[in-house]
Amino acid sequence: MRVLHISRILPQEALGPMYLSRAVKDAGHEMKALYVPDPQWLSKIKEYRPDVITWSLMTGNHRAIYDVNRLLKSKFDFFSLMGGPHVTFLPDCVTDPAIDAVCRGEGEETIVELLDALERGEDWRGIRNLAYANDDGEVVKNPLRPLIRDLDSLGLPDRDVIYDAVPIYRDSPRKVIVTQRGCPMSCSFCFHHAWRGKVYGARNSDYVRKRSVSHVIEEANAIRERYPLRFVHFLDDIFNLKGDWLAEFSERWPKEVGLPFDVILMANMTKEEHIKQLKHAGCIYARIAFEAANDHMRNTIYRKNTETKQLVDASEWIKKYGIRLGSLNMLGGPGGTLQDDIDTITLNQQCKVDHPLCSIVQPYPEFELNDITREMGIAVAEYDDFPAQFNRGASIEVKDKLAIENLHKWFPVLVRHPGLMPFAKRTLHSKLASKPLLLLYMLYSEWMVTEQNRLYNRSQGHRGIRSWAPIDFTGRVMTKGFLRVAGNLGGAVVRRMSTRLQMGDERVMAHMD
Repeated sequence: MRVLHISRILPQEALGPMYLSRAVKDAGHEMKALYVPDPQWLSKIKEYRPDVITWSLMTGNHRAIYDVNRLLKSKFDFFSLMGGPHVTFLPDCVTDPAIDAVCRGEGEETIVELLDALERGEDWRGIRNLAYANDDGEVVKNPLRPLIRDLDSLGLPDRDVIYDAVPIYRDSPRKVIVTQRGCPMSCSFCFHHAWRGKVYGARNSDYVRKRSVSHVIEEANAIRERYPLRFVHFLDDIFNLKGDWLAEFSERWPKEVGLPFDVILMANMTKEEHIKQLKHAGCIYARIAFEAANDHMRNTIYRKNTETKQLVDASEWIKKYGIRLGSLNMLGGPGGTLQDDIDTITLNQQCKVDHPLCSIVQPYPEFELNDITREMGIAVAEYDDFPAQFNRGASIEVKDKLAIENLHKWFPVLVRHPGLMPFAKRTLHSKLASKPLLLLYMLYSEWMVTEQNRLYNRSQGHRGIRSWAPIDFTGRVMTKGFLRVAGNLGGAVVRRMSTRLQMGDERVMAHMD
């Protein structure tokens, strides 16, 4: 059986299709990927003749994928299988005649069982994790199979499936690795608590799983043998999840791999010893999720279970050991005030954050935050109303909405330059200030990316003229300006340049832009 995964070009390589492809190929089937926009996409589909086309959906991009899937169904004969967070929580989309089935939850075992059944001409409707519409148009949700306990048993993700489709990913010296599945936290704005509780009904001991250190090191070295690799971005929600695992990793990574990397840490799990270990291992950049300075907002609304002192201590340790400090923050929380959001900036200032990242709250389907906003009467009316780019405005009707949106544009500047706060406050309620502030935000964000690039280059021993901050910054700004003008042409060269320019951009990597 031939499988085709279709996705739009993103600034970061996707690991999900790589793991699916490993399972598909190990079971004796074929799998390729197709990234759009591609002027030859229809001819490529016709040539490959896929038996199954897979899609991964998040809220915001789901409408476009439904439309493209309907178009392809009108031209080709294939089995349409959709997966990802959106359809896991909202599988009723299978009532669309163009969608054959939805995979809820983990898909490696499910897709192999589906392909085997289709190849043998057998009924696939009893396969666990699938949802479909029966002959009466009713949605049938099959039972879920147990979560995959041994992540090492999945093998190494098949990077060829993505790299063959998009050489930019292959050629980038920065590669993405994930060492775990699941998260023990119950953050109201994250899919994990809903996935764990509403989908699987699982305990943390079953839901949170970690690959062995040996398997992670094997993957890094396997990547380096075949592709450029000078830096690793660990995608885990909480890299310091298990102290014994971190200790083993920090001892073995510099000896057996020896590459610089960055991580995300959870402040309420972080000890000074963790930061010392990470520094020894080669970590050059660590992000901490602040979210909000207000204790009620951070812990009662967002369910972070993190004290302010823990945020401050973790930040101090990261700075102490010479690691670049990044922060993740949210504005416009339900029940919060403009002053609460300003206080979040103040906390970042006090912690001397090097790379502040900020988003605007979006209460996605089935998240607890969505339930909270519904109880308050400020929820997003329809799931189709969620924007594909969630960082241009607030989707819920909060007080001082314009001011919060303007403050978001000021956020990184004010964290790094506190003296501008009095002037910034005078612009928050001004509609006329919105576009100039957006330009300010874009330029300053480019400068922070330049700082990040300089850090990466130094860690890799690159000190040429192209890595000089003023040259890198000027080049990035001029190139992006050109791309915005030329982008209307829709040329393949422009798209490749744009993707290459965004790879490694911290705003994109952290889904902040």
